[in-house]
Formats: sequence, C-alpha cells, structure tokens
Amino acid sequence: MNGPEIRQAEPTDVAALLGIYRQPEVYENLLQLPHPSTAYWLERITHPQPGQRHLVALVDNQVVGHMGLTVNPNPRRSHVATLGLCVDPGFRQQGIGRALMQEAVGLCDNWLRVTRIELTVFADNQPAIRAYQRVGFEQEGRAKNFGLRNGIYVDALFMARNKPA
Repeated sequence: MNGPEIRQAEPTDVAALLGIYRQPEVYENLLQLPHPSTAYWLERITHPQPGQRHLVALVDNQVVGHMGLTVNPNPRRSHVATLGLCVDPGFRQQGIGRALMQEAVGLCDNWLRVTRIELTVFADNQPAIRAYQRVGFEQEGRAKNFGLRNGIYVDALFMARNKPA
C-alpha cells in the first residue's frame, strides 16, 4: 500500500468520522464521550476554533483516520500546538497514524511557527505511545486517575515533541 492521502477534513467526511469515533475501541482510548452526534462533528469541521485544523487520512477514497491540531492562542504559548489523533481500528498498523503525525509535524515545523507539539495519551495505550515515540514524542509526565473509562479512572501520560534545533 502506498501512503494514505492526507487532506483537510470536509463536511462530507462527517459520516465517516462518526463511523470511526462511535466504535468502542476508539472512544475507550479518547476523552470524548461515546455516541457523538452528527451536529457535534459537523460544527467541528465546518466551524473550527481559531488555530484549529482537522485533517483526514484516506485509503481508496475512504476516510480511515483523523487528526486535530490546535495552535495555542495564548501569545506566550503560541509556539505550542496540541495534537489529537484517531485511526479506524480496521486500518491500524498500516502507517495511517504515522502519516497523520508526520503531516502534523511538517505543518508545525514549516508553516505554523510551532516548535512544540503536545498530546495526552492513556498510560495503558502502548501501541499509541510507541507510535508517538517513533516520530519523536517523549514522555514528560504522568497524571494519576486522569480520565474515566468504563467506570474506572485511568492514568494518562503527557508527551511532547520539540522541534530539533
């Protein structure tokens, strides 16, 4: 397989995004609630917050991944962006997440004047942690009982990638 096509998310992608984000193996590893509404995703894609970008990964014209990147609006932290990432479980281990992360890094390094990318990941999500490490993210901290998942509080790791000098 060649790499996925990466492009800006469009309103026509909302149904596919819902199909991904409504899967238990997806929302269990995110801080979003189960069963997101169409209106919620349509609003996110058509009216992003300032500094926010939504990109999708496509394989054979099918949306199989999503990446949200938000540049911090605080002037003292305008060099920082927050990354959120999701890949359809049926397309994991195929380079989709890596392609989305590499696109985020390229945008930050070359276009957005962002030198630091931050993310939060559940501490037991080892596949995601390894994927983030492969593109230069390092663990910077751990939060105990950070998020509720299936009635149990789960720790999270704070990770960041700083642009090499």
